Amino acid sequence: MTETAATGLPQEPVQESSEGKCPVAHGASLPHPTSGDANQQWWPNRLNLKILAKEQPVINPHDPDFDYGAAFEALDLNEVKQYIGEVLTTSKDWWPADFGNYGPFIIRMAWHGAGTYRSMDGRGGAGTGQQRFAPLNSWPDNASLDKARRLLWPVKKKYGQSLSWADLFVLAGNVAHEIMGMPTFGFSGGRVDAYEPEDDVYWGPETEWTNGGAERYKGERDLDNPLAAVEMGLIYVNPEGPEGEPDPKKSAIDIRETFGRMGMNDEETVALIGGGHTFGKTHGASTVPEHVGPEPEAAPLEQMGLGWKNSYGSGAGRDAITSGLEVTWTYHPTRWDNEFFHILYAYEWELFHSPAGAQQWRPVNGGGSDMVPEADGNGRREPRMLTSDLALREDPEYDKISRRFKDDFAAFQDAYARAWFKLTHRDMGPISRHLGAEVPTEELVWMDPIPAPASVPGDSEVAAIKDAVAAAGLSVTDVVKTAWAAASTFRHSDFRGGANGGRIRLEPQRSWEVNEPSVTGPVISALETIASDHGVSFADTVVIAGNWAVEKAAADGGVSVSVPFTAGRGDATQEQTDVDGQNFLEPKVDGFRNYDPRGNKEFPAEFALIDRANLLGLSAPEMTVLVAGLRVLGAVHGGSSDGVFTDRVGVLSNDFLVALTDIDTQWEKVAEGHYRGVTADGREWTGTRNDLVFGSNSELRTVAEVYAADDANEKFVRDFVAAWAKVMDADRFDVK
Repeated sequence: MTETAATGLPQEPVQESSEGKCPVAHGASLPHPTSGDANQQWWPNRLNLKILAKEQPVINPHDPDFDYGAAFEALDLNEVKQYIGEVLTTSKDWWPADFGNYGPFIIRMAWHGAGTYRSMDGRGGAGTGQQRFAPLNSWPDNASLDKARRLLWPVKKKYGQSLSWADLFVLAGNVAHEIMGMPTFGFSGGRVDAYEPEDDVYWGPETEWTNGGAERYKGERDLDNPLAAVEMGLIYVNPEGPEGEPDPKKSAIDIRETFGRMGMNDEETVALIGGGHTFGKTHGASTVPEHVGPEPEAAPLEQMGLGWKNSYGSGAGRDAITSGLEVTWTYHPTRWDNEFFHILYAYEWELFHSPAGAQQWRPVNGGGSDMVPEADGNGRREPRMLTSDLALREDPEYDKISRRFKDDFAAFQDAYARAWFKLTHRDMGPISRHLGAEVPTEELVWMDPIPAPASVPGDSEVAAIKDAVAAAGLSVTDVVKTAWAAASTFRHSDFRGGANGGRIRLEPQRSWEVNEPSVTGPVISALETIASDHGVSFADTVVIAGNWAVEKAAADGGVSVSVPFTAGRGDATQEQTDVDGQNFLEPKVDGFRNYDPRGNKEFPAEFALIDRANLLGLSAPEMTVLVAGLRVLGAVHGGSSDGVFTDRVGVLSNDFLVALTDIDTQWEKVAEGHYRGVTADGREWTGTRNDLVFGSNSELRTVAEVYAADDANEKFVRDFVAAWAKVMDADRFDVK
């Protein structure tokens, strides 16, 4: 199934026509404003605050009140699937279907859209249809998937705005399995299309495609965070072996690391590789550089968004070139079975080269020479394998699983169906976001299940809980720290984390260093008692307590506020908590709490702050008021005074920003990432890069100055309250 790009796809240079050039000379290396950011060229280390202004309504062509979820649920899903099935079994002359069925091709498309997900930061995945945009639409590993998406245009055209591209890609992948005999675990809709590429995803440091990936490794073979794939432009691993070395055992090391970083255990990994490679073939009919043109983003205008134009023979079908590998794994490439594993163990394998020069494997002594059909039905040949396939029998743990799947088809089918569902749905978040008639009834642990609360507090109960928190003698600072720790795990990238579920009181969150267990532990214990006494969930109680602290801090500063609260959170149990998956949510660096145990060594702290604000779905003003408010409330990790620019700790005020913009304060660097400021009257402040960036960065300073003005304190408090409530409610998909 999977088309890979182990040999790379050297691209032809794009010849720029004179009519396409700007008539004004802007310098040889600086882009025109319509093609790039000149400021980034002049100052490559400047902060990119545009990632805090994503999904702006102005770029969305739908009406402001368009409800995609309602439109999707109004579809007749069976009718849609029937039509998709017809499209997948009707071969086109311009791009003929291998073996008469587009199913394997469409599975690869869906897989490669979803397979970009990585657990470290929750980015990537199928959630917004990013495969339509650069860089994914032009990655070497996605060669010719532009044709797969174009083949689905009749379906998208028919159902229009009621079926997003993002949902269509995954649904078509499910239909492809079903028409070839594989019963799927389920399908959930509700993915809303993006209309811009995700520029906030760090795909790696390389400036060339599939160049071996050495830049992303440290030590022996330590892959940098948050990366998962082994090379730029690959979805997973190099199928020829690490850096092209055809060593199955070394390949297994990369496979385990990469699939593990994408949230898959060994059984899921073997099931996915074996199941995916049950279908279809790879394409390497001839050498790449001589015949394959530029990728879609670099292709000439007249190709209308299609790339990789192939001049070899017909350019399609039997003459197709994508990865350079020419492999068909099974005897029946459009039939669901466990033939892949039988073939894997039926032969001994020898290395040979594809017509494109890629390293691949075939049975020794001409074994199986007439068992596998050619893609166009004319002739037969032997089964073939990739180095990454042989890893499944050479690695001892993978070998045990592979042999079990060979002998137990039912176990393999169940494992693959579940793993495919996880692959294509793991970035959708909790079950409350899943829509449609085929949503599974079984709620899986990686979906972070949360039971419904036994009781939902009304206004009087909320007031009583606030009174109980006040009577418990808890400090504003400690309560704010605890509520923030509970809610700020939320990731807008894959809709995981947040206060709902009350997992701050469970492992592993309860023990994370960033959460200061010695501080938050006693608060959690007190709030558990309060929750029990009032018959409400702990998850609701911790948010109510945080709101009480914010309201008290504002009142102490002379501003009366009421923090919005949405009741109805439930409490998860330890058994409902995927500890390994939750550990990916742990903030290793958190500028909101001035927490940076790595000592600012790998990259400037403010870049990590922007990244976390992006994951929380915050804007630049929201990030500014939250950092400024948390500082004056004393919610700094370890009780540090860094950034606490106020003499009124625990009072919600704009003091942080007033101090930061004071033109009479003199700042000096005292250590890497740490600074000292002396005011005109001799007071001293200490701060980090997370603090000073709001005064030094030109864009953030313009925001800070709004809130530091003499008339801005009340506005600051109210905007802090709104941003705080947004974070507390970020995971409440059940009420959105």
